[in-house]
Amino acid sequence: MVTTDFSELVLTLVRPLVKHPAAVRVIPRESERYLNYVLDVDPADVGRVIGRQGHVIAALRTVVEGARDKRKNAKKIRLVINDQRH
Repeated sequence: MVTTDFSELVLTLVRPLVKHPAAVRVIPRESERYLNYVLDVDPADVGRVIGRQGHVIAALRTVVEGARDKRKNAKKIRLVINDQRH
């Protein structure tokens, strides 16, 4: 069975979208029900990652969720943007 490195997957998807690709970081955090991946980008690039009406982040979440293991007891994946502007 192939395991997916979700941090690397998110980095591969997000870096081409932003103007400051060196500032992109993914911090994995595990909770009881979820594998949370906190996406840290330059404050100027937050809008690029979210997209108009959230379409870009919704597409990213769909791709990441589609790559997870579908076993019954597998934890769900959550992709969260760390918005440092607020």
